[in-house]
Amino acid sequence: MPYTHTHRILIALDCIIFGFDGEGLNLLLVKRNFEPEFGKWSLMGGFLNEGESLEEAAHRIVFDLTGLDNHYLEQFQTFGATTRDPVERTVSVAYYALVNIEDQDMNAIRSHNASWISLHKKPYLIFDHDIMVEEALKRLRTKAALNPIGFELLPGKFTIPQLQKLYEAIYDTKLDRRNFSRKILSTKLLMGTGEKDMTSQTKKGQLYSLNTHEYVRQQKGNFGFLPELILVDA
Repeated sequence: MPYTHTHRILIALDCIIFGFDGEGLNLLLVKRNFEPEFGKWSLMGGFLNEGESLEEAAHRIVFDLTGLDNHYLEQFQTFGATTRDPVERTVSVAYYALVNIEDQDMNAIRSHNASWISLHKKPYLIFDHDIMVEEALKRLRTKAALNPIGFELLPGKFTIPQLQKLYEAIYDTKLDRRNFSRKILSTKLLMGTGEKDMTSQTKKGQLYSLNTHEYVRQQKGNFGFLPELILVDA
C-alpha cells in the first residue's frame, strides 16, 4: 500500500570542504551562477539522486568539485528549517570533508566557479550556510582532538612544525612547540623519511610521513589524540 503523504520535500546535501594551505584553514566556496542568490557565495551542494545513498551523493559532490575521491568525509548534522530555501521546501544533510589542496583538480574547481578562501576572510554565505560552517568547525575541532584526522589535510611528507601550524589553524590558537612535538612523537603515528625539508628558509626540518597502520587503528576509537585541545575550543 503506498504512503498517503502527498507533499514534496526535496533532500539536498551541502559539503563544507576544508583545506590547509600551510598557514591557515581554508574553505572551498562556490560563487553561484544561477538564481536564487545569483553571484553570491555558497557551499558546494546538490540534490540526492534516485537510487543514491546519502554518502554516495556527498562523495559525488566533493569529487565533482575537487576531482578527489580519497578524502575524509563525515556527516554531522541535518538542517530542516521550513524557510531555509526560498524556492521549495528542502531538507539539507550536511557533511564536512578534509582534502589535501596539493592533490586537487584545478580544472574542476575553475569549472564550478569555486575558490579557496581563508576561514578568517569568509564572506557572507547564502541561506543557512554560515551556520553550517560554524557547526562543521565545532565538529572538526572535537573530532581532531580525539582522532588524528588532521593528517588528511597535509601532503604525504611534512615536518612537525608544519603539523603544529595545522593544529594551530584548526583551533585558532598557539601551541607550545616542545609539548606538541613530544606529544605527537609519542603517538607512534609518524615515520621518519630520512629526508629534509629543503624548502625551509631556516634550519632544514626532518620530513615525516604518516604511519597508515597506526592511523587506521586509532581511527577505530577515541584514543584521545590531543584531548587538551577540547578545552581550547570550550
